[in-house]
Amino acid sequence: MAENIAIEDKPRVDVFEGHTPEIKIRTKKMMMWLIIFAVVMLFAGITSAMIVLYGKLIWVKIVPPAVLWVSNAFVVISSVTMILAVRALKGGDSKKAMILTGLTFILGLCFTFTQNAAWKNLAGKGMGYTITETPEGLKAYRWNALDRLSGEYGTDYYIQYKGDRLDKVGNEYYMSSDTGRIQPVTQDVVKTFNAAGAMLSVLIYIHIIHLFFGLIYLVVNTVRIYKGRLSKENWISLYAGGMYWHFMGILWLYLFAFIFYLS
Repeated sequence: MAENIAIEDKPRVDVFEGHTPEIKIRTKKMMMWLIIFAVVMLFAGITSAMIVLYGKLIWVKIVPPAVLWVSNAFVVISSVTMILAVRALKGGDSKKAMILTGLTFILGLCFTFTQNAAWKNLAGKGMGYTITETPEGLKAYRWNALDRLSGEYGTDYYIQYKGDRLDKVGNEYYMSSDTGRIQPVTQDVVKTFNAAGAMLSVLIYIHIIHLFFGLIYLVVNTVRIYKGRLSKENWISLYAGGMYWHFMGILWLYLFAFIFYLS
Protein backbone atom coordinates (compact mmCIF):
# COMPACT_ATOMS: atom_id res chain seq x y z
CA MET A 1 0.00 0.00 0.00
CA ALA A 2 1.17 3.48 -0.81
CA GLU A 3 2.06 5.47 2.24
CA ASN A 4 0.22 8.69 2.93
CA ILE A 5 2.72 11.52 2.98
CA ALA A 6 1.73 14.61 4.90
CA ILE A 7 2.94 17.75 3.21
CA GLU A 8 3.23 20.72 5.48
CA ASP A 9 2.36 24.14 4.20
CA LYS A 10 5.39 26.24 3.57
CA PRO A 11 5.60 29.20 5.91
CA ARG A 12 4.60 32.45 4.30
CA VAL A 13 7.43 34.83 3.65
CA ASP A 14 6.84 38.30 5.06
CA VAL A 15 8.95 40.79 3.13
CA PHE A 16 8.42 43.25 5.98
CA GLU A 17 9.81 40.90 8.62
CA GLY A 18 12.26 42.76 10.82
CA HIS A 19 10.76 46.14 9.96
CA THR A 20 8.44 48.23 12.07
CA PRO A 21 4.68 48.16 11.30
CA GLU A 22 4.90 51.83 10.29
CA ILE A 23 7.21 50.95 7.39
CA LYS A 24 4.78 48.29 6.14
CA ILE A 25 1.86 50.69 6.33
CA ARG A 26 3.73 53.51 4.63
CA THR A 27 5.02 51.23 1.84
CA LYS A 28 1.62 49.72 1.02
CA LYS A 29 -0.02 53.12 1.00
CA MET A 30 2.65 54.46 -1.35
CA MET A 31 2.19 51.50 -3.71
CA MET A 32 -1.55 52.10 -3.81
CA TRP A 33 -1.04 55.80 -4.50
CA LEU A 34 1.16 54.88 -7.47
CA ILE A 35 -1.58 52.62 -8.85
CA ILE A 36 -4.16 55.38 -8.36
CA PHE A 37 -1.89 57.88 -10.11
CA ALA A 38 -1.57 55.56 -13.13
CA VAL A 39 -5.36 55.22 -13.38
CA VAL A 40 -5.79 59.00 -13.04
CA MET A 41 -3.42 59.55 -15.97
CA LEU A 42 -5.35 57.06 -18.13
CA PHE A 43 -8.72 58.68 -17.54
CA ALA A 44 -7.23 62.16 -17.82
CA GLY A 45 -6.09 61.22 -21.31
CA ILE A 46 -9.54 59.92 -22.29
CA THR A 47 -11.41 62.93 -20.92
CA SER A 48 -8.89 65.28 -22.57
CA ALA A 49 -9.61 63.57 -25.89
CA MET A 50 -13.32 64.11 -25.27
CA ILE A 51 -12.76 67.82 -24.69
CA VAL A 52 -10.84 68.10 -27.97
CA LEU A 53 -13.49 66.17 -29.90
CA TYR A 54 -16.27 68.15 -28.24
CA GLY A 55 -14.86 71.33 -29.72
CA LYS A 56 -14.58 69.89 -33.22
CA LEU A 57 -17.43 67.43 -33.74
CA ILE A 58 -21.19 67.55 -33.57
CA TRP A 59 -21.86 66.34 -30.03
CA VAL A 60 -24.87 64.80 -28.30
CA LYS A 61 -25.90 65.85 -24.81
CA ILE A 62 -28.31 63.31 -23.36
CA VAL A 63 -30.18 63.08 -20.07
CA PRO A 64 -28.72 60.28 -17.89
CA PRO A 65 -31.12 57.36 -17.40
CA ALA A 66 -32.57 56.85 -13.93
CA VAL A 67 -30.63 53.61 -13.46
CA LEU A 68 -27.38 55.61 -13.45
CA TRP A 69 -28.56 57.48 -10.35
CA VAL A 70 -29.21 54.09 -8.73
CA SER A 71 -25.67 53.12 -9.75
CA ASN A 72 -24.34 56.28 -8.07
CA ALA A 73 -26.16 55.33 -4.88
CA PHE A 74 -24.63 51.85 -4.88
CA VAL A 75 -21.10 53.17 -5.21
CA VAL A 76 -21.58 55.72 -2.41
CA ILE A 77 -23.09 53.13 -0.04
CA SER A 78 -20.28 50.68 -0.85
CA SER A 79 -17.71 53.27 0.23
CA VAL A 80 -19.54 53.61 3.55
CA THR A 81 -19.50 49.84 4.13
CA MET A 82 -15.80 49.76 3.20
CA ILE A 83 -15.01 52.44 5.80
CA LEU A 84 -16.98 50.52 8.43
CA ALA A 85 -15.19 47.29 7.52
CA VAL A 86 -11.77 48.84 8.11
CA ARG A 87 -12.93 50.35 11.41
CA ALA A 88 -14.30 47.00 12.54
CA LEU A 89 -11.05 45.22 11.73
CA LYS A 90 -8.98 47.86 13.51
CA GLY A 91 -11.29 47.46 16.50
CA GLY A 92 -10.75 43.71 16.60
CA ASP A 93 -14.19 42.65 15.31
CA SER A 94 -13.07 40.37 12.46
CA LYS A 95 -16.51 38.82 11.94
CA LYS A 96 -18.13 42.22 11.41
CA ALA A 97 -15.26 43.29 9.13
CA MET A 98 -15.70 40.15 7.01
CA ILE A 99 -19.46 40.72 6.67
CA LEU A 100 -19.00 44.37 5.73
CA THR A 101 -16.26 43.56 3.21
CA GLY A 102 -18.53 40.94 1.64
CA LEU A 103 -21.38 43.46 1.57
CA THR A 104 -19.09 45.96 -0.18
CA PHE A 105 -18.40 43.29 -2.81
CA ILE A 106 -22.14 42.71 -3.35
CA LEU A 107 -22.76 46.45 -3.69
CA GLY A 108 -19.89 46.59 -6.18
CA LEU A 109 -21.58 43.89 -8.25
CA CYS A 110 -24.85 45.84 -8.10
CA PHE A 111 -22.98 48.91 -9.31
CA THR A 112 -21.52 46.95 -12.23
CA PHE A 113 -24.88 45.50 -13.25
CA THR A 114 -26.62 48.88 -13.12
CA GLN A 115 -23.81 50.45 -15.17
CA ASN A 116 -24.31 47.81 -17.85
CA ALA A 117 -28.09 48.31 -17.71
CA ALA A 118 -27.60 52.07 -18.07
CA TRP A 119 -25.52 51.64 -21.21
CA LYS A 120 -28.13 49.29 -22.70
CA ASN A 121 -30.74 51.97 -21.97
CA LEU A 122 -28.65 54.60 -23.75
CA ALA A 123 -27.88 52.26 -26.63
CA GLY A 124 -31.62 51.68 -27.03
CA LYS A 125 -31.99 55.44 -27.53
CA GLY A 126 -29.53 55.37 -30.43
CA MET A 127 -26.29 56.04 -28.55
CA GLY A 128 -24.82 52.64 -29.41
CA TYR A 129 -23.75 50.78 -32.51
CA THR A 130 -25.43 48.68 -35.19
CA ILE A 131 -24.31 45.19 -36.18
CA THR A 132 -24.57 44.35 -39.86
CA GLU A 133 -23.34 41.44 -41.96
CA THR A 134 -20.73 41.75 -44.68
CA PRO A 135 -21.07 39.92 -48.06
CA GLU A 136 -18.60 37.38 -46.63
CA GLY A 137 -20.95 36.63 -43.76
CA LEU A 138 -18.89 38.39 -41.12
CA LYS A 139 -20.31 40.73 -38.50
CA ALA A 140 -19.54 44.42 -38.97
CA TYR A 141 -19.90 46.88 -36.11
CA ARG A 142 -20.72 50.46 -37.03
CA TRP A 143 -21.38 53.26 -34.62
CA ASN A 144 -24.78 54.84 -35.13
CA ALA A 145 -25.14 58.14 -36.93
CA LEU A 146 -27.00 60.90 -35.12
CA ASP A 147 -30.17 60.27 -37.10
CA ARG A 148 -30.67 57.11 -35.02
CA LEU A 149 -31.31 59.07 -31.82
CA SER A 150 -34.75 58.72 -30.29
CA GLY A 151 -36.65 60.74 -27.72
CA GLU A 152 -37.90 64.30 -27.51
CA TYR A 153 -35.37 66.84 -28.70
CA GLY A 154 -34.61 69.46 -26.08
CA THR A 155 -35.97 67.28 -23.27
CA ASP A 156 -34.29 63.89 -23.63
CA TYR A 157 -31.30 65.11 -25.60
CA TYR A 158 -29.94 67.92 -27.70
CA ILE A 159 -27.05 68.39 -30.13
CA GLN A 160 -24.21 70.88 -29.97
CA TYR A 161 -21.69 71.95 -32.57
CA LYS A 162 -18.63 73.97 -31.53
CA GLY A 163 -20.38 74.89 -28.30
CA ASP A 164 -23.50 76.10 -30.13
CA ARG A 165 -26.70 74.27 -29.26
CA LEU A 166 -28.58 73.40 -32.43
CA ASP A 167 -32.23 74.26 -32.80
CA LYS A 168 -34.57 71.68 -34.28
CA VAL A 169 -37.56 72.85 -36.29
CA GLY A 170 -39.59 69.95 -37.60
CA ASN A 171 -37.01 67.57 -39.03
CA GLU A 172 -34.43 70.27 -39.72
CA TYR A 173 -31.49 71.36 -37.56
CA TYR A 174 -30.20 74.96 -37.51
CA MET A 175 -27.39 76.80 -35.78
CA SER A 176 -28.85 78.97 -33.03
CA SER A 177 -27.23 81.99 -34.69
CA ASP A 178 -29.31 81.30 -37.83
CA THR A 179 -32.37 83.11 -36.48
CA GLY A 180 -33.91 83.32 -39.94
CA ARG A 181 -33.72 79.55 -40.38
CA ILE A 182 -32.07 80.07 -43.77
CA GLN A 183 -29.35 77.42 -43.82
CA PRO A 184 -30.18 74.07 -42.20
CA VAL A 185 -27.30 71.83 -41.12
CA THR A 186 -29.44 68.71 -41.10
CA GLN A 187 -27.33 66.79 -43.60
CA ASP A 188 -24.21 67.40 -41.57
CA VAL A 189 -25.99 66.14 -38.45
CA VAL A 190 -27.50 62.96 -39.85
CA LYS A 191 -24.23 61.91 -41.50
CA THR A 192 -22.15 62.36 -38.33
CA PHE A 193 -21.35 59.30 -36.23
CA ASN A 194 -22.18 59.51 -32.55
CA ALA A 195 -18.75 60.32 -31.05
CA ALA A 196 -20.36 61.16 -27.70
CA GLY A 197 -21.90 57.69 -27.51
CA ALA A 198 -18.61 56.02 -28.43
CA MET A 199 -16.63 57.92 -25.80
CA LEU A 200 -19.32 57.35 -23.18
CA SER A 201 -19.19 53.59 -23.68
CA VAL A 202 -15.39 53.66 -23.50
CA LEU A 203 -15.47 55.48 -20.17
CA ILE A 204 -18.15 53.23 -18.68
CA TYR A 205 -16.50 49.95 -19.59
CA ILE A 206 -12.89 50.94 -18.91
CA HIS A 207 -14.06 52.06 -15.48
CA ILE A 208 -15.81 48.71 -14.98
CA ILE A 209 -12.61 46.86 -15.95
CA HIS A 210 -10.64 48.79 -13.34
CA LEU A 211 -13.41 48.28 -10.79
CA PHE A 212 -13.16 44.54 -11.45
CA PHE A 213 -9.67 44.52 -9.92
CA GLY A 214 -11.14 46.15 -6.83
CA LEU A 215 -13.80 43.41 -6.68
CA ILE A 216 -11.12 40.72 -6.85
CA TYR A 217 -9.21 42.40 -4.02
CA LEU A 218 -12.40 42.51 -1.94
CA VAL A 219 -12.82 38.75 -2.34
CA VAL A 220 -9.17 38.14 -1.46
CA ASN A 221 -9.39 40.29 1.66
CA THR A 222 -12.67 38.69 2.74
CA VAL A 223 -10.97 35.29 2.59
CA ARG A 224 -7.93 36.67 4.44
CA ILE A 225 -10.15 37.94 7.24
CA TYR A 226 -11.94 34.59 7.43
CA LYS A 227 -8.62 32.74 7.71
CA GLY A 228 -7.30 35.17 10.29
CA ARG A 229 -4.49 36.55 8.13
CA LEU A 230 -6.00 40.03 8.47
CA SER A 231 -6.69 41.16 12.00
CA LYS A 232 -6.50 44.02 14.46
CA GLU A 233 -2.71 43.84 14.23
CA ASN A 234 -2.60 43.44 10.42
CA TRP A 235 -5.21 45.63 8.75
CA ILE A 236 -3.21 47.54 6.12
CA SER A 237 -4.19 45.31 3.17
CA LEU A 238 -7.88 45.99 3.81
CA TYR A 239 -7.12 49.69 4.23
CA ALA A 240 -5.17 49.79 0.95
CA GLY A 241 -8.01 48.00 -0.83
CA GLY A 242 -10.34 50.62 0.61
CA MET A 243 -8.16 53.38 -0.80
CA TYR A 244 -8.55 51.91 -4.29
CA TRP A 245 -12.27 51.31 -3.82
CA HIS A 246 -12.99 54.86 -2.65
CA PHE A 247 -10.93 56.21 -5.52
CA MET A 248 -12.90 54.21 -8.11
CA GLY A 249 -16.15 55.51 -6.60
CA ILE A 250 -14.98 59.13 -6.63
CA LEU A 251 -13.66 58.65 -10.17
CA TRP A 252 -17.04 57.43 -11.40
CA LEU A 253 -18.92 60.31 -9.74
CA TYR A 254 -16.51 62.73 -11.45
CA LEU A 255 -16.99 60.97 -14.81
CA PHE A 256 -20.77 61.07 -14.37
CA ALA A 257 -20.70 64.83 -13.70
CA PHE A 258 -18.21 65.40 -16.52
CA ILE A 259 -20.14 63.43 -19.13
CA PHE A 260 -23.63 64.65 -18.40
CA TYR A 261 -23.23 68.09 -16.84
CA LEU A 262 -19.76 69.60 -17.27
CA SER A 263 -18.70 68.81 -20.85
